Amino acid sequence: MRQVLSISLQENIIKDIKKRVKNGCFKSVSEYFKYLFKMDTEDVISEKELMKDIIQARKEYKEGKTIKANSLADLL
Repeated sequence: MRQVLSISLQENIIKDIKKRVKNGCFKSVSEYFKYLFKMDTEDVISEKELMKDIIQARKEYKEGKTIKANSLADLL
């Protein structure tokens, strides 16, 4: 069942959203917000996962399991 959700936004934000829809990026304003919600729920790492990764990285650093690189290109 569909329901209507009303939000209050500044006029300049509304214009930007409508511009994206008009330019063909999204079928409607609703599709734009559905996309944002999907990205928020799929691509965001939880705080718990982030802390787990930080703890693991610190452990590996202390054990000397790191790579000294002169640039980011050296890591790739």
